Amino acid sequence: MIWQDIVIAIANILFGYSLAYQVFIGFKHKKGYLALQASFFTTIGLYAISFCFYTLGLTFSTIVSSFNGTMWLILFIQKMLYK
Repeated sequence: MIWQDIVIAIANILFGYSLAYQVFIGFKHKKGYLALQASFFTTIGLYAISFCFYTLGLTFSTIVSSFNGTMWLILFIQKMLYK
């Protein structure tokens, strides 16, 4: 395990924490708070970064980045459903 994997994973865990709360609020209030374009491109970007982390062998960063990408995907779906 290399130290960069740990640092990237910890930073992404902090991002994921805030995203999980935003997803929860979206479900609770039945509203999509973010712009479609922002959530769509962020989702695509995070999945691309996750793939890069995977190819570099950064296991923890891959997992946490994929989780963040999934949270952004849920925010995108919320925006589509709760117009």
